[in-house]
Amino acid sequence: MEQSLFHLINQQWTSPALDLFMAGLSDSQIWRPFLIAIGIGALIFGGFKARALVICLGISLAIAGLVTSALKSSVARHRPKHVQTVRMVQLQKARPKFFTLFKKPTIRFSDSSDRTRSGPSFPSGHTVNNAIAATYFTLFYRRRGWLYWFVALAVGYSRIYLGAHWPTDVVATLFLGIGGALLLLSFFELIWRIAARKWMPDVFARHPSLIVGHASSPPRRAGGSRYST
Repeated sequence: MEQSLFHLINQQWTSPALDLFMAGLSDSQIWRPFLIAIGIGALIFGGFKARALVICLGISLAIAGLVTSALKSSVARHRPKHVQTVRMVQLQKARPKFFTLFKKPTIRFSDSSDRTRSGPSFPSGHTVNNAIAATYFTLFYRRRGWLYWFVALAVGYSRIYLGAHWPTDVVATLFLGIGGALLLLSFFELIWRIAARKWMPDVFARHPSLIVGHASSPPRRAGGSRYST
């Protein structure tokens, strides 16, 4: 069943427009400069919540990279192209990398030379990173942060479309990313409440939580007036 779904996504539910979109979405080198610039901008010009998000997300992605590498080695599941012929979309070279989105990608089918390339299939690094980011955006910015889930799910789908992962790799990695994000954020929240209360009491008084926002103003005394002098 999984192989049937994989072949539908990888070889039948395709189009030239999807080829470029999926390959571009899945290529982290294209978006890395923009994401770094946004992160630096948030650290310099953002408020407390934006800075907390960038720091927590950066640390979480670094930890996720180590855990992903360890799991890949221990699980050692073959990628689709390691065991069968898959349809592959390759972006053309361009400098800067972003301009590759304006060139028609190359379509080819994997051969014996691809069976020794790339690492194991599970978990998907692209999917876990975007699942963590989507979870954090949802928790830090609840009104609109959940919209990033469209990006995270599209990236996960693109990994199947491009023949890099099996469908179950992506689904399982989504849950792995969500669970890891919640666990790490709970740890960061605990550290903040302990360390900030002790070392930065003034800041902690205004921000007792990393994600909730400003502390509420103290209530006025009974009988007091906002116009009293």
